[in-house]
Amino acid sequence: MSDWTWDYNPSEEYITDGLPPGVVAEVERIVTELAALGPETVRVGRPIDREGGLREFDILGGRGFISFLPVPRHECVYVCNVTWYG
Repeated sequence: MSDWTWDYNPSEEYITDGLPPGVVAEVERIVTELAALGPETVRVGRPIDREGGLREFDILGGRGFISFLPVPRHECVYVCNVTWYG
């Protein structure tokens, strides 16, 4: 288990506005698991050919994806965007 946390960037209201509650719950579940990975989070998701930077991860069987930024210096995973195709 890691000491990493997660947060929305810029804010929860901005990122989750208009999303169904089930999608928000799934995003928060996934990001909690990503934070538990700690520094390994820089290797999760796309792009697969390099580490760090803005990453993407499919949610709910490819019906959407999240964009997240793992910041080792802050020990935090920031959710930057959620794209939901419905």
